[in-house]
Amino acid sequence: MGHHHHNHHHHTGQKNKKNLIIAMLMIGSWMIIQFIGGLWTGSLALLADAVHMLNDFSNLLISLVAIILAAKAVTQKRTYGNHRYEVLAALFNSVALLVISVFIFREAIFRFMSPQEIIAEGMIFIAFVGLIANIGAMYALTRGDVKENLNMRGAYLHVLSDTLGSVVAILAGVIIYFTGWYMADPILSIIIAIMIAFTAFSLLKDSVHVLLEGTPENINVKEIEHALLNIKGVINIHDLHVWTITSGINSLTVHLIIDPSYSEKNHEILLQANEYIRTNLNIKHSTVQIEKEDLREHEHQTI
Repeated sequence: MGHHHHNHHHHTGQKNKKNLIIAMLMIGSWMIIQFIGGLWTGSLALLADAVHMLNDFSNLLISLVAIILAAKAVTQKRTYGNHRYEVLAALFNSVALLVISVFIFREAIFRFMSPQEIIAEGMIFIAFVGLIANIGAMYALTRGDVKENLNMRGAYLHVLSDTLGSVVAILAGVIIYFTGWYMADPILSIIIAIMIAFTAFSLLKDSVHVLLEGTPENINVKEIEHALLNIKGVINIHDLHVWTITSGINSLTVHLIIDPSYSEKNHEILLQANEYIRTNLNIKHSTVQIEKEDLREHEHQTI
């Protein structure tokens, strides 16, 4: 069963890898055009978007490397494999997004102090082309495992905030074209920065939760305790731990204390517990230890 799960994860990884490469090609080509366009038109919104695209490109590359490393086989030094690389990539992505939002915010403040003239027509055209590239990249990524996989979610959030950046740059260009109000550029750039910061903080929180061995969000520990205590012969449980190895792979360990009169049914109780963990919780990696008495009390007595 665990082997099947590993194969499924490998297949998903291959699909994610392909979609990441497509997104990288789209983002990379338009990033260069947008950067040149930002310098030509004098638009901060375009330059901010181009810098953001450069960051997107490097973060998609990090996500891709993480998928390649995560697919490496289990070794004696890393018995869980290299899955955590994907979570580390998500963590790195979230920090990078926060840095970008601060950078855009800082540049926008400077623009308030000394507004610059902007070529609105060029800004609108380049931002529109950038928007099409971003939508294409977003579509490529949504064909992967964006909901469950933190690494892919980080890559997707980068491209999503970039898409919003293109929309805002178009909006700023239209306002400047019709009104000549150059302040629209830094004001809307600040809105981009705030949106990026929000998405980054959410991803940072989720990545840190996984790295701190936090209980997966969809798992209720009290419910697990209740279900295991309902197995006939189980009188107590302790050392129940549930954590995430990487997106979509959870682990569980627990000690079940069995009524001595049920000692002949140990195997049956173990099967029931494993069946519940596998079927109800969808956890393929679990360790259930059966004890006839609370070994913790025994340990205290021997100390």
